[in-house]
Amino acid sequence: MDKLKKFFTHFFDYEDDLKEYKFNIPETDEEVAILDNTFVGDLDNQEVPEPKKVFPSLSVNLEFMKVKYNTLINSDLIIREFTLTAKNKQFGAFLLYIDGMVDTKLINDFVLNPLMLRNRANTFDADQNRVISQAVANNITVRKVKKFNLVDYIYNNLMPQNSVKKQQEFSEILSSINSGNCALFVDTIDTAFDIDVKGFKQRSIGKPENEMVIRGSQEGFTENIRTNTSLVRRIINNENLIIENVKIGKLSKTACAICYMKNITNTDLVAEVKYRINNLEVDYLTSSGQLEQLIEDDDRFGLPQLIATERPDKASNLLLEGRVVVIINGSAYVLVAPGTFIDYISSPEDNNLRYQFANMLKILRILALFITLLLPGIYIAITAFHQELLPTELLFAIVASRELVPFPILIEILAMEFSFELIREASLRVPSAIGSTIGIIGAIIIGQAAVDANIVSPILVIVVAITGIASFAIPDFALGFHCRLTRFIYILLGYLCGFLGITLGLFVHLLILCHLKSFGVPYLQPYSPVINMHKGVFLAPSWKREDRPDFLNTKRQKRQSKISMKWKSFNKGV
Repeated sequence: MDKLKKFFTHFFDYEDDLKEYKFNIPETDEEVAILDNTFVGDLDNQEVPEPKKVFPSLSVNLEFMKVKYNTLINSDLIIREFTLTAKNKQFGAFLLYIDGMVDTKLINDFVLNPLMLRNRANTFDADQNRVISQAVANNITVRKVKKFNLVDYIYNNLMPQNSVKKQQEFSEILSSINSGNCALFVDTIDTAFDIDVKGFKQRSIGKPENEMVIRGSQEGFTENIRTNTSLVRRIINNENLIIENVKIGKLSKTACAICYMKNITNTDLVAEVKYRINNLEVDYLTSSGQLEQLIEDDDRFGLPQLIATERPDKASNLLLEGRVVVIINGSAYVLVAPGTFIDYISSPEDNNLRYQFANMLKILRILALFITLLLPGIYIAITAFHQELLPTELLFAIVASRELVPFPILIEILAMEFSFELIREASLRVPSAIGSTIGIIGAIIIGQAAVDANIVSPILVIVVAITGIASFAIPDFALGFHCRLTRFIYILLGYLCGFLGITLGLFVHLLILCHLKSFGVPYLQPYSPVINMHKGVFLAPSWKREDRPDFLNTKRQKRQSKISMKWKSFNKGV
């Protein structure tokens, strides 16, 4: 037996003698030592020192940038070498940019044209210094002059572009080029010019796809960070809106913007958001969903703790409440911190509706949340343990419908739930033209066929259908996903222990909700702990919404006067 085991082990087992496969032939003694496993050390973690400052020599800067960007194999990197004219003198220079990310017309008209062609600005060669200030006192004229400086001369006289920065750090220059700018290097100076000439294609502003409203703004965020910040600026026309730029990722250096109202938002909340974002050690970040998972307080239970929205009006309203908005370049969703449970059952349209209608819709959403979470579990608990709760006729109808079904109630309901989730996922992944077709086929044809084949009972199909429809009424996608997943736990608890199991599950679920915090704010505010319960789930009339949420501890608690409709009080006075 041992010989047979050893034979099969020797025949099928694979042993890799090398820790890392080398795709080239070793040439140096050091590479041979690595292949022979005689090298002691970790080459992967050894960084080759690179220059940090720009060199005064143009040839050195050119060679460094060529090596850094691998110009021999990179096809979209453009290096334009030319001769620059300044004060009738000629200097060597080169321009470096990435093709497809810049506007070539801007480069031709506002960079190369004034630098290369002879004109009054670059051919003026009189021997005089530049007057930078002049004052007259007691009939005596005092002038301050500044000697000729090539950097200042190019910056002030030869660059008609509206956004130009002087850079001396290679890291800043590389980051600017990667984001769509071009860099100008000139011989004899240790300063490069970062010129904003972005011109890459981007999606235009369109309607929000997943947070649609009937009465409200029809603009949605795009994937460009500057477009998104401008959308917020247009709504919040105030100089106290602060937008700070940060970069995340050692490799990607993804641009992010932290937005808050300086005169409203709690300083500690802003500091906490900045602290979490600035202390992320990741190589890359490409979406707001990744950032959300990296900065939320607790990710064990799948509950959303930051608000994700694609609507500028919703983000602006939350900003004016005193929250912090994080915009990520490349993502059409922005994050808002902190988030409470009430925020996820609220819709952007609530503020546009009369408070009676908005509160009615909130009641429907809360009812839908309980239905999608508990209805299958309650159905299985009643049919398995608590049949006495049903009227006799309904009980006989359920028993008769399940008489020919060969599977236990648990297998039956799990099969239907998984089928429904499978149909939902398939309709999302297929092209939109046939997505609705899959839903119709799955809901009508497959469901009816399953009933006719006595695989499932008709009443169970109704229960699963109502549960699925209720899940679509939850406004927040992440909370809806949490309910869809937790639903299976309640199904198992109802099958094992009936109402007792569901009650224990609700108790544990409520404990988890009470335990969670979002950036220091309890998740069930204002109900746990109890603070101003009249400012909870349901909306008051617009004229009574005087205060901002208490749990945000904002610098400016009042958001409108106690008498906001002064026209009405004036009319009464008259």
